[in-house]
Amino acid sequence: MIHFDQVYKRYPTGREALAGVSFRIEPGELVFLTGHSGAGKSSILKLIALIERPTRGQVFINHQNTAAIKARSTPQFRRSLGVVFQDHKLLLDRPVADNVALPLIVAGVPRREIDKRMRAALDQVGLLGKERNLPLELSTGEQQRVGIARAIIGKPPLLIADEPTGNLDPDLALEIMQLFKRFNDVGVTVVIASHDVHLIDRLGARRIVLEDGRVVGSDAPHPGAAPQAAAG
Repeated sequence: MIHFDQVYKRYPTGREALAGVSFRIEPGELVFLTGHSGAGKSSILKLIALIERPTRGQVFINHQNTAAIKARSTPQFRRSLGVVFQDHKLLLDRPVADNVALPLIVAGVPRREIDKRMRAALDQVGLLGKERNLPLELSTGEQQRVGIARAIIGKPPLLIADEPTGNLDPDLALEIMQLFKRFNDVGVTVVIASHDVHLIDRLGARRIVLEDGRVVGSDAPHPGAAPQAAAG
């Protein structure tokens, strides 16, 4: 599913965010990227989502070298993954329904199908009935659930999240992580950047540990990873 081969990332400022990073994530795995702030977790997710490109080395997603994906093909590539941000990145002047439906609207999916899948996505995150609410009418935890619903509405085989529980209290954080675990249980490959070691321990998932842009520890891929599938 994901293969980083001696990946380096240096930004125009001269800061080296990643230095010789190599790892594999198999289809159906739930994997946490851990490490202190600035360790390189977000840079890895940006490379997976083609928000950034490596300075050196190779990144493979589904056996495809991302270096071969041209800018015009990037939107199509991104439809195969869902992205969840720490700060939600919701449109505050649009209701929940429009926020969740946005990826399908951009993709030109028929309105009837969009409505059906929007409601299904909200149901999966426990927000069915909140379609007409504006984001600021929701709690922080509910806003994060809207972001997750938006990420999974396209039924992606790969879901990535950058510190999705960073702004939540421990109980809400556990609820959100259990949501990711539910998607993983039906075959979605899930990669989460998180510094919350105690929460990761509770889930018992595989972890890749980063320090100063390098992998300093990695559990082996879990045997018997779920077959690749989309959230339904």
